[in-house]
Amino acid sequence: MTAERQKGRRLKKTKEFWDRNAPRYARSPIRDEKAYRKKLTITQEYFRPDWSVLEFGCGTGSTAIVHAPYVKRIDATDISDRMLEIAERKAAEAGVENISFRQGTLESLALEPESYDAVLGLNVLHLLEDVEAAISRVHGLLKPGGIFVSSTVLIDDINAAWRMLIPLMQFVGFAPYVNRFGRQQLVSRLTDAGFGIDREWQPRNGSVFIVARKRS
Repeated sequence: MTAERQKGRRLKKTKEFWDRNAPRYARSPIRDEKAYRKKLTITQEYFRPDWSVLEFGCGTGSTAIVHAPYVKRIDATDISDRMLEIAERKAAEAGVENISFRQGTLESLALEPESYDAVLGLNVLHLLEDVEAAISRVHGLLKPGGIFVSSTVLIDDINAAWRMLIPLMQFVGFAPYVNRFGRQQLVSRLTDAGFGIDREWQPRNGSVFIVARKRS
């Protein structure tokens, strides 16, 4: 089997996982409400009313809906159709009209270079096979001086017992693919791609919230 076909099968499997788990994901409470609210506040301090924003891996749209009043428009994307069905319904119920939901990945979607003031990748980088390619793609989509906001699980930094459980959970279909990297690896990948780190905060061990700015 060619590498391209293998990649296609993995993407299909990932999509099926999130389609299947979308209703349960939508019902799940936020694990750390205080930390989540702080991340929203920090992000909104950067936003401007005329900004165009991209969120990839938007899930059921909750964060995009909260941010929508602070910017001109948001393009919110996800690999899962089921996630986006829920997101569109929630946005309609909230009366939010400046979000465009699109199915696809950073790699598959046709997006204009340097067309966004901010890109959000929240709880998604650790789910990607090629993190370097994703960061490079984000860099290309941002205007000079634009920001990349990420909130990421650091698999290499979590409790060893949890790391050992991941393969078993994946085998029985309870967990998706995860990329194993730590904080320093992520920071290095961002700086190597042409970003400067504006803000970095670790609400707990095993996760990091970063605002990185594209160097002009």
